[in-house]
Amino acid sequence: MRFAASMIVDDLIRNANIELIPLRGADEKFAAVPTDTTITITCSPKFGLERTLEHVARARQMGRRVVPHLAARMVKDEEQLQNFLDALNLHGVDDLYVIGGDSERPVGKYSEALEILEAIQYLDHSLVRIGVACYPEGHPEIPDAKLTEALQHKQQYADYMVSQLCFDSAALTTWLAATRNAGILLPIRVGIAAPLHSRKLIELSLKIGVGSSVKFLTKQHGFIGKLLLGRAYAPEGLVTEIVAHDRFKDLGIEGLHLFSFNQVQATLEWQNRISDGGGTK
Repeated sequence: MRFAASMIVDDLIRNANIELIPLRGADEKFAAVPTDTTITITCSPKFGLERTLEHVARARQMGRRVVPHLAARMVKDEEQLQNFLDALNLHGVDDLYVIGGDSERPVGKYSEALEILEAIQYLDHSLVRIGVACYPEGHPEIPDAKLTEALQHKQQYADYMVSQLCFDSAALTTWLAATRNAGILLPIRVGIAAPLHSRKLIELSLKIGVGSSVKFLTKQHGFIGKLLLGRAYAPEGLVTEIVAHDRFKDLGIEGLHLFSFNQVQATLEWQNRISDGGGTK
């Protein structure tokens, strides 16, 4: 039984999606990621939708599987949304992750992910899968009941959900059980931080500004303490705890979403170590 659980952990880690931020030098990181690994590419108010699409094109030219992020608050109107969808079709991208976004003020008519999901139904596209965000550990500005209600509406348009950064296995599994009881059946990709080193993380945060993910990290006292001490964070313990849950098979976990903070080499080395049997046996 323990061996079977270990195999599940290894499989989840080995087949995880890796999130990258479209910074300079990202091309080298795309090239380092194995061709059978899915890369997700973020979008942010600092860089704009065009930066996301530029990096989608480069990653696809390298033969990589790509899932771009699309933030509702960064979309001006239906014309811009259609242009974005057309670009995805041009590059052979059929999976899109739709979020609300970090902008304090929408640049146009859309303020939340559901509005984008509804608009897409009336536009031309070649999408096969659409993902949406979920918050097992809560959202600083939105009540839990409202988050559940939003997911209930979104699931008629979506195919899966991706959790924001998760550090507490009990919080995740408790939330998932309650979410399934509420009738939300979307498969989930659990968002976890990939192995991180403090110096590189600090350098990155200065380059991109402090987004919601980095702000969340600062609230995790045990986690940020390790970083400040120069210790790397290794997430296999968290994955092991999730898999060990007695109702794991009923939770609908389809995979992992690794927030790499562009520390791709450390992420790949960690995955390889786990695959080689050095981490969870």
